[in-house]
Amino acid sequence: MPEGNHAAAPVQDVLSAFGLLSRLPVPQARTHRAAAAWAFPLVGLAIGAIATGVGLGLMQAGLSPGLAAALMLGLGIFLTGAMHEDGLADSADGLFGGWTPERRLEIMKDSRIGTYGTLALITSALALWAVTEALLRQGDWAVLIAAQGIARAVMAGVMVALPPARKTGLSAGVGRPPFGAALLAAALALSAALALTGEPLQVLAMGAGAALAGLWVARLALSRIGGQTGDILGAAGQMALIAALAAAQMQGAAP
Repeated sequence: MPEGNHAAAPVQDVLSAFGLLSRLPVPQARTHRAAAAWAFPLVGLAIGAIATGVGLGLMQAGLSPGLAAALMLGLGIFLTGAMHEDGLADSADGLFGGWTPERRLEIMKDSRIGTYGTLALITSALALWAVTEALLRQGDWAVLIAAQGIARAVMAGVMVALPPARKTGLSAGVGRPPFGAALLAAALALSAALALTGEPLQVLAMGAGAALAGLWVARLALSRIGGQTGDILGAAGQMALIAALAAAQMQGAAP
């Protein structure tokens, strides 16, 4: 590979990550590389910073933490194109609604939402709203940014840990990242979280909670469909985000 391409690779990775995981108006990468998974936390941090900044501005304007939290979540959904919520709903329908791996994958590919998916969306939305509102009341705004980066690092980890469950589709097309990409994603997310919060114990709790949530989703996906899909990655990200925020809220509320 020419030297210029080596120099441009990190920039292309960042563009690829933003193109995959957000609807932010950035130049689109020509191709999506699996190795770009290291940059996933950057997308989360950017989205978290935008949503949290808007939420804090709304509170300064007189809105309650509850309403500011709801609007923050809505903005985050808009900035990601609801892809993580869609992945959670599809994963819930498929993993719990089918009896064979083939049927589960078929259900996950269906655009219609079922009972499991609906309940997963409602429950996750309520959990995210409740913990976001609590953190806003505690003044832990930095955590709301940091958790977004940690959740995306978990997605990178699941991509490395599990093979694609389908031979076709976005996940199969992007491929499986190298182990180093997941390590770099984790280091980047945790370093950013520590810089933002200045609380090592809180960051440790967030990382542990997110990792456990991602591990649960990964084990469930491996046992029921034999690997991961884009929907599974979205579900892992959502569960990791809830777990990271809940761990931070409990750590911050502890005497």
